[in-house]
Amino acid sequence: MDVSQYLDIFIDETNGHIQTLNDNIMILEKEPENKDVINEIFRAAHSLKGMAGTMGFKKMQRLTHDMENVFQEVRNDNIKVNSNLIDILFNCLDAIEEYLETVKATSNEGDNGNEALIQQLNDYLSSGGSATQTTGAAEADKPEVSDASQESSDGKTYLTIDVDDVSCNKIKEAQEAGLHVYGMTVHIQKECLLKAARAFLVFKAIEDFGEILVYNPSSQDIEDEKFEFEFSLVIASEHDLQPMVDAVKAVSEIEGVDAGEVSYEHYLEKTDLPEESQQEEETKPAAKSSAEPAKTSASKTASNNKNANNKPVTARTVRVDIEKLDALMNQVSELIIAKNSLVAISDSDQSGDYNTQTFHDQIEYLERITTNLHESVMKVRMVPIESVVNKFPRMIRDLSRKLNKPMELYMSGEETELDRTVVDQIGDPLQHLLRNSADHGIESPEERRKCGKPETGSIILNAFQEGNNVIIEVKDDGAGIDTERVKAKAVERGLVTEEQAENLSQKEIIDFLFMPSFSMAKKITDISGRGVGLDVVKSNIEALGGDVTVKSVKGTGTTFIVRLPLTLAIIQALMVEVRDEKYAIALGSIQNIESIPVGDIKYVQAEEVIHLRGLVIPLIRLDQLLDSAPKEEEPETLTVVIVKKGDSYAGLVVDNLIGQQEIVIKSLGKCIDNNKIISGATILGDGEVALILDVNAIF
Repeated sequence: MDVSQYLDIFIDETNGHIQTLNDNIMILEKEPENKDVINEIFRAAHSLKGMAGTMGFKKMQRLTHDMENVFQEVRNDNIKVNSNLIDILFNCLDAIEEYLETVKATSNEGDNGNEALIQQLNDYLSSGGSATQTTGAAEADKPEVSDASQESSDGKTYLTIDVDDVSCNKIKEAQEAGLHVYGMTVHIQKECLLKAARAFLVFKAIEDFGEILVYNPSSQDIEDEKFEFEFSLVIASEHDLQPMVDAVKAVSEIEGVDAGEVSYEHYLEKTDLPEESQQEEETKPAAKSSAEPAKTSASKTASNNKNANNKPVTARTVRVDIEKLDALMNQVSELIIAKNSLVAISDSDQSGDYNTQTFHDQIEYLERITTNLHESVMKVRMVPIESVVNKFPRMIRDLSRKLNKPMELYMSGEETELDRTVVDQIGDPLQHLLRNSADHGIESPEERRKCGKPETGSIILNAFQEGNNVIIEVKDDGAGIDTERVKAKAVERGLVTEEQAENLSQKEIIDFLFMPSFSMAKKITDISGRGVGLDVVKSNIEALGGDVTVKSVKGTGTTFIVRLPLTLAIIQALMVEVRDEKYAIALGSIQNIESIPVGDIKYVQAEEVIHLRGLVIPLIRLDQLLDSAPKEEEPETLTVVIVKKGDSYAGLVVDNLIGQQEIVIKSLGKCIDNNKIISGATILGDGEVALILDVNAIF
């Protein structure tokens, strides 16, 4: 039975069950006797087991089966829930998510049997709930060598790999030169925002010991971040393996390293099999080493097999309320009626019975239907942010234990809807803001006691709609931002002089935190303080057409305010003209439009500004910014579009105003990716193409 056709459904359903398990295990930790929660966890584990079995994912089926066994005993009151079981269950969920990611990438579950986890579950079961996590600790002490490694007669551990001829010759030449050849797979933490930067630091660490012979994926793909959270290398070195592994593990955000020796001769022994033996080997399930830099022979054969289905899979389904689909269907029905009416008018025109008023009435009717149809389609694209924020309570729970700081996450507004494309990309920035609050914001229990605060810190995530935007606030009741420390750091970094620093407002001081590599961490941890922080958050949010601002009171807490557009597909825009070209500016960025006499322009540090209602606003001449031909003569008055980003204003000088229009944003792909001030294009009613200006980038 070919089950590959059900893969999308399996991925979608598994995601739902994982979230159900996460939510309920969080509740179970606080309410260990809650029978409803225990039953819900049992049902979800049972469903996962059945689905995995149907798809032929035996390892995933075995893990979920053992989870189900534990909860069967909990349901029967034979064993009790304690913190040790909660930790084991969360580790099981992480393992199931890992299986799912592998399924998405390869349509296969991989070769990780998670034996240590299964042993922990069975130990807990056999001990009646008194087992500790010694199994996991013992497993952690084992040498970091791949499961697919094989011990040879010379006592060494080898990795059997399959590489192309060029790489194979490199390995052979290195070994003939008396060098060690090692295989290594580096696992990057899933929370890492700049994977390519971490990979580069790994390469630098390895190059102190030897030469990298093989990259998998290619070095270019790694540089372009076209990989998940692991990459493999083959290295030639005259040094021992362990110091190299230690150097790689010292790079921050590296979760683990699998390593072992690679032997050219061992490779030949493994691959130079008689044809019959090769077929025998290839019919076995492909056991892909986590440390191998290329596909195994079995994997290659499987990829050529007509029944194999190992292409990357991405979830392409959206759950839609049936009422939204009903409304969509009704409007399409009306569209057909309008079309038939216009056809009838066309026929009457040919017969000489043409009625102008009837024609105009039908055009208005058609306009009304298309407007409603557009609104309905946009509603179908809108999804609750719940799908993104649901994973955060578990993350804060884990951080609380890791940092030894009691803290609680309170969420509201999870039902707030955003365009699907925005929801898909907002997860990482929000996750970083929450980690920042947990690590930098919330103080230690001792410090909170001294300040008269409750020992348990509070982090609040609140989402709500405001006009055509969605606001997401991340608040904490921690120490707040020490602006004096930030100011001192800015002076130390040479960003401002001491004299300039004295005249900075609180907002200007806090803005330093959004600069690249500007970290205030006193101690570098794997949670924050790595020099990759709020600058990434800011750039990611601005790439979505939004902005982020900060409010902070020292000793009371900090609030990050993220403002996002409801949708990225269709926006209200002001159409303007610069020379003979038409451009669109999002209406949400525009404050007002002014006609400014040229004589009113002033200069501050040789830059043009205008003074408007108590504000000094810099002028940006779009013709110069867009490299347009200069005007033959300067007009007496300028048309200036006043735009706003956060608390900052600017005046965009345009030639003419065309008017307000609803536009559909079309992506320009990578053809002008280097020009950040153009965010896309739109096609106007007459077929002309107008570029859309990105106000955030212009600032």
